[in-house]
Amino acid sequence: MGLSKLSTLFLLSLGALSANGATKKAPPSEEVDNPSTTPALSVDVRATFPQSEIFGVKVINGHATQSVFSISNNEAEPVTVALIGGSLWTIEPIGGGGGGGGRESRIIRNLTTVKYNVEIPPGQKESLSYAFTTDLQPAEMRLNLAAVVGDSKGKKYTFQAYNETVTVVEPETSLLDPQIIFLYLILLAAFTGTAYFIYRTWITTLFPQRRGGGKGGERAKASSRGSKKVDPTDQVGVVGADGPAVTSGTKAYDESWIPAHHINRPEARRIKSGGGGSAVKSKSRGGKAE
Repeated sequence: MGLSKLSTLFLLSLGALSANGATKKAPPSEEVDNPSTTPALSVDVRATFPQSEIFGVKVINGHATQSVFSISNNEAEPVTVALIGGSLWTIEPIGGGGGGGGRESRIIRNLTTVKYNVEIPPGQKESLSYAFTTDLQPAEMRLNLAAVVGDSKGKKYTFQAYNETVTVVEPETSLLDPQIIFLYLILLAAFTGTAYFIYRTWITTLFPQRRGGGKGGERAKASSRGSKKVDPTDQVGVVGADGPAVTSGTKAYDESWIPAHHINRPEARRIKSGGGGSAVKSKSRGGKAE
């Protein structure tokens, strides 16, 4: 028998077993017998939840719920644990299983079916771990877990290990959760990018900023306020300029590149002219008079 066929028969048997225990009896499957009608195999199967709380079992969405199957073989021959699986059912309303008008319990989700093929010797006990995850709306549900056990002749039986009410809850959120921190970073980056786009698109267009230098008058005032007063004794007059100008006596420039006739100032000399008037001609130092 293939794994897929055996799993299908197991789910059918599990559904019949859960319905039999909650509302009504159902006929057993063809090859996977119902233990309530065919208790021919002396095997004890129980499921526990090591991480459960005092107030009951909580199934947290997105997190693996760990359970431990304790299987005791009371037979004189070895038995084999073939499959372990389960399902979640709605809670039966009060009076719903009788002949009245109440609703019957219905299946919500089939859980993962795991293949084991673990052989248990006579008189021995074996513990097998089984985990499942859910992604359901928070509510109270009935959890049904079962195991398929085969005898030495290859005949298989379904044993119910757990059939109690559990609570499906959402995981607790924390500010230090890496997923929450990553979400905050993404939102912050999106907000920053949107704000910068709005600033560059509308704010700078509607409210243009002035340049740092300002207008000419403002720059002149700023330069006049920041200028240093010069001592009159250090001022030297410049002849031939368009207007009066002064320079500091301390030379702060290199004279090597200035032509000599610009550096040597001309000397004024008065000469007589034939017209009775006087004229002033300039004679450069070391040069001829014109």
